[in-house]
Amino acid sequence: MNMNEDDIIYGETVSIKNKVFAAILCFLLGVLGVHRFYVGRVVTGIIQFLTLGGLGVWAFIDFIIILMGKFEDSDGLKLI
Repeated sequence: MNMNEDDIIYGETVSIKNKVFAAILCFLLGVLGVHRFYVGRVVTGIIQFLTLGGLGVWAFIDFIIILMGKFEDSDGLKLI
């Protein structure tokens, strides 16, 4: 992954993935794990799809974590 000065906010390297878009995906399609595919977490996206988001609980927890700004992409970087 190539970094430039736009990828660094307040001295912290962040993902190029959008937090608002991830939250919308999680809210609308969270039980299908679409937000996890968006951030590059394919394996957990498949598991979430097969379990219907942990019967909704896992998707709800992900939604809260995204809103809090703690959700990370597949590289371990926080979403902007």
